[in-house]
Amino acid sequence: MPFRTRLALPVASYVVLLVSALQTLVVPVVADIQADLGISTTAASWVVTANLLAAAVLTPMLGRLGDLYGRRTVMLGVLTVVLLGSILAATTSSLPLLLLGRVAQAASFGLFPLAIGVLREELPPHRLTGAMAMVSGMLSVGAGLGLVITGLLMRPGGDYHRLFWLATLLTLIGLAGAWLLTARPGAATGTIDWAGAALLGLGLVLLLLPLAEGNSWGWGSARVLGLLAGSAVVLTLFVLLERRVTHPLVSTRMLSHRPIVVANAAGLYLGFSMFAVFLAVSTLVQTPPAVAGYGFGASVLATSLIYLLPGTASGVITAPLGGRLVARFGAKATLVIAAVLAGAGFAWLAVLHAATWQVIAGALAVNTAVTFGYAALPALLIAHVEPAETGIANSVNSIARSVGMSLGTAFVVTMTTRNPIPGPLPLPHESQLVTVFVVSAVLAAAAATAVGLLLPRARRPRLTVAEVEADEVLGAAGLDVPVRH
Repeated sequence: MPFRTRLALPVASYVVLLVSALQTLVVPVVADIQADLGISTTAASWVVTANLLAAAVLTPMLGRLGDLYGRRTVMLGVLTVVLLGSILAATTSSLPLLLLGRVAQAASFGLFPLAIGVLREELPPHRLTGAMAMVSGMLSVGAGLGLVITGLLMRPGGDYHRLFWLATLLTLIGLAGAWLLTARPGAATGTIDWAGAALLGLGLVLLLLPLAEGNSWGWGSARVLGLLAGSAVVLTLFVLLERRVTHPLVSTRMLSHRPIVVANAAGLYLGFSMFAVFLAVSTLVQTPPAVAGYGFGASVLATSLIYLLPGTASGVITAPLGGRLVARFGAKATLVIAAVLAGAGFAWLAVLHAATWQVIAGALAVNTAVTFGYAALPALLIAHVEPAETGIANSVNSIARSVGMSLGTAFVVTMTTRNPIPGPLPLPHESQLVTVFVVSAVLAAAAATAVGLLLPRARRPRLTVAEVEADEVLGAAGLDVPVRH
């Protein structure tokens, strides 16, 4: 096997690990960024929200660019943008410039589909499914690694800028690896739907901004209501435009098919759950009990290593287990199990969060549920769309998950900044965090009910080898699906 071909798997694994590490690096240090820049909690939360919001728009665009111009070429471009964003974030103490850097880092979300595409181009069919499973596992490993690195670098006296310098170094390594890959031309023809991308981005910003600022502006204020109305108008224009263009950013036809609508709603909830548990648990454990009467006064290091790492690192084990559940019981049943488990985890946290082991157990349950759900969604999409529409369906679902992450972030920040405990640092009342957990549990019950009642009882299709390997997410999850030879 040629040297460049042998590099495909390690390079793909590394860049996907980079994606998830960049995603979680800043989650435990939002409070540090707030204190350093002298900004509000709501403003600091946009360090996370802006990244996720940009990812929702950039991911399908970058996948399309890879089809048009070659995946290695686009991967190099993406890594260059991420490198520049990391350097900017590492050198600035300005919130607008920091947000610009985080938006640039959001391009990294496009590395996962590009990496899977590189594997499809370089590896023989008999190695492809196993390679996809390994690369998918890097998402969990990278998330845990990001939390560990954050904890180590943010020990007492640590500066959050170190995280972005580390991101710069990690991105440089990825650039060197991608440069060694084989250059291949794009396989598709057509254009990029730039107008659709602009409308989608504007619509999502208009939606998220009032959710994040509702407490300070007033939920019935003209600004909040006006922005929500503007979001509805812009997103409606986006849908109308996508129906008319030849190569839409998002195929709106897919949104009218009930199973796909349910799958996207479930993806929205799973993304919401992932970041709701991250942020709510971080807030809970870092709250000083002497001031608030609850919490553990945990440092960023303890938050990362003790409370958050078990849930994310467990993905190495739970991701293959989720694949086995799909193979044994089907995607619909697995998705119901995921929603029920998430609801149980949030309900547990609402009632039991006075001991360290209780918080770890609840967060572990929610993270396991998210992993199971992510394993089920691709198989569910496969069962309800034609093989030629698999890529379109997964692209729409990816956007739904990213928007869900943004909504989860905005919801937690909104709930935890209302009527804070008086003091030098505004802290939420315990009841506010309990409300976050209860609402999340109720949403989980609604998701389980919707999936159980609205999805038809479909027999899982027997896929050909080509169909299994053509689907980047199903293959990456390592699902033991029946194969028709």
